[in-house]
Amino acid sequence: MTDESENIIVAKFGGTSLADAGQIRKVADIVAADARRRCIVVSAPGKRDKQDQKVTDLLLTCWHLAAQKLHYREPLSLIRGRYDAIARDLGVSTLDEPIAEMECELRKLADGDESTLATRDWMAARGEYFHARLIADFLRATFVPAGECVRFDEEGRLAPVSYALLAERLQGPGRYVIPGFYGRDAAGRIKTFSRGGSDITGAVVARAVGASLYENWTDVSGLLMADPRVVENPRSIAEVTYREVRELAYMGANVLHEEVIFPVREAGIPIQIKNTNAPGDPGTRIVNRRDATEGPVVGIAGRTGFTAIFIEKWRMNQEVGFGHRALGILLRHNIPFEHIPSAIDSMSIIVSEEHLAGRETAVLREMERILEPNRLETHASLALIATVGEGMNHRVGVAATVFGALGAAGVNVRMISQGASEIGILIGVAAGDYERAVRAIYAAFERAGT
Repeated sequence: MTDESENIIVAKFGGTSLADAGQIRKVADIVAADARRRCIVVSAPGKRDKQDQKVTDLLLTCWHLAAQKLHYREPLSLIRGRYDAIARDLGVSTLDEPIAEMECELRKLADGDESTLATRDWMAARGEYFHARLIADFLRATFVPAGECVRFDEEGRLAPVSYALLAERLQGPGRYVIPGFYGRDAAGRIKTFSRGGSDITGAVVARAVGASLYENWTDVSGLLMADPRVVENPRSIAEVTYREVRELAYMGANVLHEEVIFPVREAGIPIQIKNTNAPGDPGTRIVNRRDATEGPVVGIAGRTGFTAIFIEKWRMNQEVGFGHRALGILLRHNIPFEHIPSAIDSMSIIVSEEHLAGRETAVLREMERILEPNRLETHASLALIATVGEGMNHRVGVAATVFGALGAAGVNVRMISQGASEIGILIGVAAGDYERAVRAIYAAFERAGT
């Protein structure tokens, strides 16, 4: 970007951070407080309160209604009113022209006109596009449309050319505002990341400009050691590694989109999770390596909604290709697996109940025919809980603490798995025991001071 690129901070602000004009003023103060915050990635407006609706949801409602040739005036009016109120309160120009363009494309969609731009992704991306224009105006920054720089390849993955296009576009002095969440596919159509994908845009921008830091501003002061809906006032995590945060994100600690790690990890750029409403809080820093004195365990996270397919066959270990055939059955039914704990004559394949729904009978019938097991059954309503930390394999007693806590709490462990990376201990318990198990494990490590 410039010779001073190592001093650039990329700051991404989420939907709750930008929900209304008051929140945007907080963001402006944060940006102004550090001249290095030169690349600002923004989300669409989030909820202002629990009863509110996200703008992205309203946009998708418009699209669904128009696609069915139904009236979409009410959600469109709510969208226009939301942006008009923000523009009026901030004293910047309204978005009459781009919103009128969107309405025109929706009309084409409702009329069956195939020339319309209003695909589902195009509509979903309007929230970030509109908001970035307003915020760039308020910050007196340069607006950079993500569709001109962020590209996807023919398989829907981020195209490496995105980094060069962004670096070229973000050259020179001043500040830049980039809408998150979307880019263009190989055919030139607007394409979005999955929900929460503005986090990914921020990471891509940080790598493109060679940033010294990627700040991710949200409504919490960093990652917590456990889910606050399960554990009362859990301890915050000061520092965590990229690998650890991937494990925690996969298991449900959803402060960051789980794909955000890859662009910045490859470039060695640290991430700082910060709270827009409490900017003085230190937050959580995500790095390649953390200080081992922080303790072997950084977090406990979990999810419910799993089923174990238990397969027992004598001398399974001597039957070449058994596992290949078992997983091939899942492949034919388009079912991904989560984990495969095994023994000499048995294996359990853990799958999401959502993916298995409606296919269980067909899968089991095919397994009976192809695998000829001595025993085949499913165990539904499982929860998976991960105790995560890179230092665990060098610290005696971590596993004992986990299982001692569960035993004392009267929780029966249905499955145990520790991967080759030794970054975490994964257990399966009945879904009804999930919260009790998480609280027990957290309390045990709190008492141990780790």
